[in-house]
Amino acid sequence: MAHGLGHLHSAWAVEQAVTGEESRVVLLRFGHDHDPECMLMDEVLLEASIALEEACRISLVDIKEVPDFTQQYELYDPCTLMFFYRGRHLQLELGLGDRYKITWPVGGSQELTDIVEAVIRGARQGRDLIVATRDYSRTYRH
Repeated sequence: MAHGLGHLHSAWAVEQAVTGEESRVVLLRFGHDHDPECMLMDEVLLEASIALEEACRISLVDIKEVPDFTQQYELYDPCTLMFFYRGRHLQLELGLGDRYKITWPVGGSQELTDIVEAVIRGARQGRDLIVATRDYSRTYRH
């Protein structure tokens, strides 16, 4: 876990983070705090958080500590990023077919910032499905 990022310790805290934020996008990182992929992602999130803090709230959720959303959001990957806006779950079109989450370590803070800025623009326009500015189908194959 990257120190400096908020950690949500219960299902209630996750629900409050998602439904209580009126003006910013909420980015939740679901995963295991000590998983190597999550640790890499947490460093990228921490680095990007300074530039994104006015428009995006970033929080971490350890799915061992808070397993309540594992089945609902199909959280079977070591590390998953999901976006919410005003209580709504936002779907992403990244060219991979998996339309609602990022399940790989993002390449760096600038790449994450680009994705988050696209999500913010789409969310503020009232869209529930947001198309990324880049096609990831050839970059991240599962």
